[in-house]
Amino acid sequence: MSKDHGMSDKVKGKVNQAKGEVKDQVGNAANNPELQREGKKDKLKGNLQEGAGKAKEGSAKY
Repeated sequence: MSKDHGMSDKVKGKVNQAKGEVKDQVGNAANNPELQREGKKDKLKGNLQEGAGKAKEGSAKY
């Protein structure tokens, strides 16, 4: 197991969530449903990455 105990997954997750939020908002403002879909997909990916990081962090305590 890596020494960061899930921290890199959590950081990557936050970055993808932020990137997805920007795409979602820009897609909404530009009336671009494809960009909104990409944004929602990035946000979901970020949520999953953050969850994986939290799980690694929790398992590292034992």
